Amino acid sequence: MEPEKMRHRWPLVGRGGDLREFNRILVNPRFRGFVISGPAGVGKTRLAEELLALAAHRGLTTKRATASSAAGMVPLGAIAHLLPPGVDLSDPAKGFASVVSALDPRRSRWAAFVDDLHLLDSASALLLRQLMAAKIVWLIATVRSGEPVSEAVQALMDEERVHGYSLGELDLPQTEQVLHTALSGPLSRRTVASLFEASRGNMLYLRELVLGALNSRALRQEGGIWELDEQQPLGSARLTELIDGRLATVPPEARPLLESLALCGTLALADAHGIASPETVADLERSGLVTVSVDQRRRLVRFTHPLYGEVLRAGVPALLRRARLKEQVDRIVATGARRHDDALHIATWSLGATGTADPALLMRAALLARHAHDYHHAVALLEALPTEHRTIESQMLLGDSLFELGNPDRAEAALAQAAALATTDGEKLGVAFTRAMSLFWAGNSTSKALEVLEDASNNLAGPDERMMLQVCRGALCAISGEPSEALVLLEHLEDLEIGPSEVAHPGIWAVGAMMRPAARALTGTAVSAVEDAEHAYELHQRVDAQALILHPAGQLVSLVLALAEAGRLPEARETGQRAWEALGQVNNPVTSIWLAYHQAHTEWLAGRIQTAHRWYTECAAQSRTHGNQRALRLALSGLAAANALLGDVSAAEAVENEARKSPLMGYRTGEEVLGTAWLYAAQGHLTQARSVLQEGARAARAGGCLASEALLLTDIARLGGAKDVAGRLTELAALCEGDLAKARSLFARALAAGEPEQLMDTAEALELLGADLLCAEAATVAASAWQRRDQSRKAAMAVQSAQSYLGRCEGARTPLLTSSTSSAAPLTPREQEIALLAAAGTASKDIADALGLSVRTVNNHLHHVYGKLSITTRKELADHLKVPFTGG
Repeated sequence: MEPEKMRHRWPLVGRGGDLREFNRILVNPRFRGFVISGPAGVGKTRLAEELLALAAHRGLTTKRATASSAAGMVPLGAIAHLLPPGVDLSDPAKGFASVVSALDPRRSRWAAFVDDLHLLDSASALLLRQLMAAKIVWLIATVRSGEPVSEAVQALMDEERVHGYSLGELDLPQTEQVLHTALSGPLSRRTVASLFEASRGNMLYLRELVLGALNSRALRQEGGIWELDEQQPLGSARLTELIDGRLATVPPEARPLLESLALCGTLALADAHGIASPETVADLERSGLVTVSVDQRRRLVRFTHPLYGEVLRAGVPALLRRARLKEQVDRIVATGARRHDDALHIATWSLGATGTADPALLMRAALLARHAHDYHHAVALLEALPTEHRTIESQMLLGDSLFELGNPDRAEAALAQAAALATTDGEKLGVAFTRAMSLFWAGNSTSKALEVLEDASNNLAGPDERMMLQVCRGALCAISGEPSEALVLLEHLEDLEIGPSEVAHPGIWAVGAMMRPAARALTGTAVSAVEDAEHAYELHQRVDAQALILHPAGQLVSLVLALAEAGRLPEARETGQRAWEALGQVNNPVTSIWLAYHQAHTEWLAGRIQTAHRWYTECAAQSRTHGNQRALRLALSGLAAANALLGDVSAAEAVENEARKSPLMGYRTGEEVLGTAWLYAAQGHLTQARSVLQEGARAARAGGCLASEALLLTDIARLGGAKDVAGRLTELAALCEGDLAKARSLFARALAAGEPEQLMDTAEALELLGADLLCAEAATVAASAWQRRDQSRKAAMAVQSAQSYLGRCEGARTPLLTSSTSSAAPLTPREQEIALLAAAGTASKDIADALGLSVRTVNNHLHHVYGKLSITTRKELADHLKVPFTGG
């Protein structure tokens, strides 16, 4: 993507309501103007240009003028080029009347765009008011909020005929929408959060950040997802120019303070007064460059926008940087360095100033950084430790931080050093746990992780240590295909909870507490899993304040899974968003990968297929980027299935080919066949699709994964096998907690019976869960059944319901939606399958070979289909079934 081309087509997204508002105002004869106000960089000019284009589309002649401080010194200087030639303006009153007369509204109606109206001279403002009153000019203007304006401009803005519109900065969803449109593809959630935080929703800054990141290759598309390299600085030459212009008016005596703020981020007000006078600090606050806020009992000074510090920091010379950092370290040390985060600041700034720092201080700082889940910072501090000062604690912390960053090889090297230094049982247990987690989650090796735990079990004889190792093994079993065994091993997890905010060995407890709800949800006790996950998240937050454990968002991943399997899909979706907000800009690949996967799975269950496609894409892209294979096969299978339901068969084939090359890792056993099955279905091969799903369902049942078995059996019902699976789904409904299992059983039984009333009752039950695609399928089949019974009114109501449900399914197409017909006689399952294959352009001989039939039998079935549908050709068949026709 070429950045400079993007500069000229930066999208106007999130402003659709603004355009609709303008259209409404434009056709209202009561109004003669539209003034857009807002802070710098929020997109006022960009929006005004769109409004001007809309006015031109409505037949108005468009004119443009830009007010400026220089033009404001000359009466009519900004709009002189808009005036008719030859008008004598020596007498303003007569001259203005002459302008109005010369611009007869019967011959000319303008839409005049005035940028920066607050800088317009008074004479121009007065003339514009007269032209608006004469219905010659329709004004579109921008005003920077907070800037002083003349009385004439204020009077123009206060006109009853002028509609004022305040334009704010983008929020996070709008920022994501802008970025997705500008880059023609989705971004990882961490990348969106980083760009939103850096730009603070300022449209101009956002654009320059993206253009700069594209130029420097810091922003790259990997596997369909745009990802920002957080280790590269953000910015562009244009952005530097913009912010330098903002900083150019700063007096010399304020410069040292701004440089220190740029290097240190935040300063205590007392420290700021040690660098610049209180008057200078107050002037900077009044100018909008810095803000003074209260944090508990401290008053802190920081830039009003983080990019001011980014740009200024890049321009500080090395020697001056060293001096400023050392000065700030000396200030904190002189006051006793009593604050909780002083160690982190002193160590970081000392490293920046001299390249070295006190080893004890480095270790304390690394602990603080790891506690804040700032893994990159923790690694940098720990790797700065001299070799002779590296201890088991430092190497364990380094290995843990590297694991969280998704770097298992470097983590294993650090943890091997820690293992060589371990002497006590507690140390050996800690090293074994961290090694096992890194090897399993980031290193993709279940066998190596279990081997580490087994070796530790042979060397640790204490009952407490053995119990901890049992919890570790249980956590691994939960996600490697043995959820029932996991529940046995995690049975006594509560024994580790020794108080309302305290647990024994917090790291091990946190992993066990995260994985037990997952095992429960997979084995059919989803309601209990929800309660378990909610308790784990609440306790984790309290423990997190005291111990170095995984990010609390990890517990929310399990809660998303549990809510979805319980049939509480909207809550699962909302919880996923909470988890992303909790992660923010934290680079934690393992948590991000699994959160993306469970978000995708939730949307798949809901039938929001494009959204599921987006999350499967992010999960797969992150997995490839970090070499993490544990979720890759499932993500690719889901992505192939989503492509198939969206009608992109070629994309589904490509992704499914990649999926088959990825290893099976045991989680959600059986669901790896979803991509293959739905690809078969999209190609019309329903028998093969059902066969593949049946194979997956058997594997899920054998592995004790009842949630996966129920999903796969439901898909068999959707593809023509309802009578074959209704009985087992009824059994699962009795075995499993939650409304989803019951609704699936109702759905299969209703399809098998073909009773429209039962189908509509099922649709209503599914709607309560948020399973819109199943609702649409049930209502569509019901409509067809009623139509065949000549109950057209009920059929029409069912069609209306189906369309309402389908409107939330983002373009999904399934055989039930395309094959249900309004013919007097329904198609049999065999006729439906042959019809889909024929509509896809498959020759009769190929259909016969695929289904084990004779060509004559296939043609006889097609003859019956044509008769039932009152058609004569395969092209008409494809049109009737609403599938692409690829035959000749």
